[in-house]
Amino acid sequence: MSNFHSSILVLILILLPLALSQQEAIQAIIHRLDSKTLSPSIQEAAAKALLRRLLPTHVDSFEFQIVSRDVCSGGSCFLISNFKSSSRNGAEILIRGTTAVEITSGLYWYLKYWCGAHVSWDKTGGVQLASIPKPGSLPFLKGDGVVIKRPVPWNYYQNVVTSSYSYVWWDWERWEKEIDWMALHGINLPLAFTGQESIWRNVFRDFNLAFKDLDNFFGGPAFLAWARMGNLHGWGGPLSKNWLDQQLALQKQILSRMRELGMTPVLPSFSGNVPAGLVEIFPSANITRLGNWNSIDADPSTCCTYLLNPSDPLFVEIGEAFIRQQIKEYGDVTDIYSCDTFNENTPPTNDTSYISSLGASVYKAMVKADKDAVWLMQGWLFYSDSAFWKPDQMKALLHSVPFGKMIVLDLFADVKPIWKTSSQFYGTPYVWCMLHNFGGNIEMYGILDAISSGPVDALASENSTMVGVGMCMEGIEHNPVVYELISEMAFRSKKVQVQEWLKTYSRCRYGKADHYVDAAWNILYHTIYNCTDGIANHNTDFIVKLPDWDPSSSSDLKKPPHLWYSTQEVINALQLLVNVDDNLVHSATYRYDLVDLTRQVLGKLANEEYLKAVTAFRRQNVKAQNLHSKRFIQLIRDIDRLLASNSNFLLGTWLESAKKLATNPSEMKQYEWNARTQVTMWYDNTKVNQSKLHDYANKYWSGLLEGYYLPRALTYFYYLSKSLRKNESFHLEDWRREWILFSNKWQAASELYPVKAKGNAVAISKALYEKYFG
Repeated sequence: MSNFHSSILVLILILLPLALSQQEAIQAIIHRLDSKTLSPSIQEAAAKALLRRLLPTHVDSFEFQIVSRDVCSGGSCFLISNFKSSSRNGAEILIRGTTAVEITSGLYWYLKYWCGAHVSWDKTGGVQLASIPKPGSLPFLKGDGVVIKRPVPWNYYQNVVTSSYSYVWWDWERWEKEIDWMALHGINLPLAFTGQESIWRNVFRDFNLAFKDLDNFFGGPAFLAWARMGNLHGWGGPLSKNWLDQQLALQKQILSRMRELGMTPVLPSFSGNVPAGLVEIFPSANITRLGNWNSIDADPSTCCTYLLNPSDPLFVEIGEAFIRQQIKEYGDVTDIYSCDTFNENTPPTNDTSYISSLGASVYKAMVKADKDAVWLMQGWLFYSDSAFWKPDQMKALLHSVPFGKMIVLDLFADVKPIWKTSSQFYGTPYVWCMLHNFGGNIEMYGILDAISSGPVDALASENSTMVGVGMCMEGIEHNPVVYELISEMAFRSKKVQVQEWLKTYSRCRYGKADHYVDAAWNILYHTIYNCTDGIANHNTDFIVKLPDWDPSSSSDLKKPPHLWYSTQEVINALQLLVNVDDNLVHSATYRYDLVDLTRQVLGKLANEEYLKAVTAFRRQNVKAQNLHSKRFIQLIRDIDRLLASNSNFLLGTWLESAKKLATNPSEMKQYEWNARTQVTMWYDNTKVNQSKLHDYANKYWSGLLEGYYLPRALTYFYYLSKSLRKNESFHLEDWRREWILFSNKWQAASELYPVKAKGNAVAISKALYEKYFG
């Protein structure tokens, strides 16, 4: 073992004892899922193919082998050792594991801790593999090598809305990269929600609904997640047959690759959301219309979906038919099904017998189609609607199915863990999850200490029912340090010393050690990545979410966006990062982090300028108001130029990926509208009222700043200055009318935005640091 990783000890992780009944129930699930896994030869070949895609020069340097759970004391593990061979040109390292996911996790563990390599999403800098020695010179392990065992069976991945905020425009090429990332980071329980509308088309056809009857049921591509949950219908639609067929074919590729790598996909199930046409076909069915979910005027064309009561026999019929249709289309690939009955929709009554019957019906629909079905449920409702979900209501739902047949995702455990206040979900198995991100916003944020200790504390707690670690972010491709750490926690039973871990992380990520880098990351650890105020962080920087208010009529100055750290300390971290060794400037991972940190710092500075401009307005100081307004505008332009220098921060790539999936001009126009609308207005608006969800999915992307946020700020400050100059009240409705008209035109527009970076990211970052802080 080299000095680089001399501090890495052999980890023999022991599954903590569970109550016998729970342990038996979980082992029964695992045993059944094991019976569905593909053969060792298929999984070994899949792991080898991943290695070929990641590191083609070293395909012959590694030997992979599937082993039984007995080798891992009945659990899941990977084993890394030297390959005993007389041939110097053959395999050097042997990696064994219970599945291909364990093997690929072992591969990345070796590349990281013995070779100093790093793998992140392409849009967060990609991979750093230059530190890996050439074939024939790989570092050997001491003695018999290492054994790394999972302390809990599952490493879960995705939020039900990630499919819309991040995956919506992906083709197979991008999906293949994502599944590789998942396998290298130990994910063995991912959601697989793509293409389900094709399944529903066939199911509802059997219930006498024509394809045209679904036009106003499915949402548009960028809003499918919320149509699936019954929050809205028809918004951004309809879906074409081309889309449905394309997505179904893609889902089959996704499922095939997941299974080849030994993952257990989680498929969707029926939660009661039905098309309006079903009311006419089944007039006696117990179908009600839900209330308004964030629509500005409750327009029935997109608002207020129909819910089939679980007590109605038709509920079980449709639920069973849906799962059977999935099995017919995909084969017998899983026993785990996701269902969220009241995601941000409150049940009509708090009567516990009703809630219990609801849960029983949901499960009955699953088990009639798959006798071994397990219900996986997001626990978000217990946080977001805690006023409704009191202990009795929680127990009614959680205990409505046989023990061991439900697994709950403690979705927000990194900030608001429900397991602590619910007696371990009243005995129900759960996955400790990190939510972390809302709307796919780009914001440097995290709670590294909570991530490094939370899962360990939860598992060690009295009567723990924890069975997994999970990542449930709404959007991906940001904050790579956070996702690197949480993925490791699926393999760790002891708390991580974050400060030391970060030194290893930064050396791996950039390919070499640098004392400026170490100092910068130490500051970031104690500031940006140490949010302990318990607030759900949703980026509301004034650039990306300009306040929609009249500053002259409010009694209090507009509160600043969430800020949990000293901005001066983070400016100091930026100063350190711009002064690193010149050899690092060629590192794509370093350039991404530099641009991201510069963006973060300037975005917070813009918040200060906005507040100063508004304060000057309220004090009727024309000169100061004009000065700070101009500074705010200039910051938008400078940040756009900065982001334009790195291909990972471009609006153009998002729009082009949407248009690429279109098969005709009509689809192209529709998909681009979906893509533009999701990251701006999001939902419906009137002439004088913005969407209630405007800027929820805001992005710091070049093109979006210059083309959308800048015109908005210019318009707002024009009305502000006009009000001050003429000594009259702020014309809020006029500003809204003009801005909303612009926004709606922009959403429907088709002007092109760059898809390639322009400018030297390092030079621009340094210049902007000097300009504002030098």
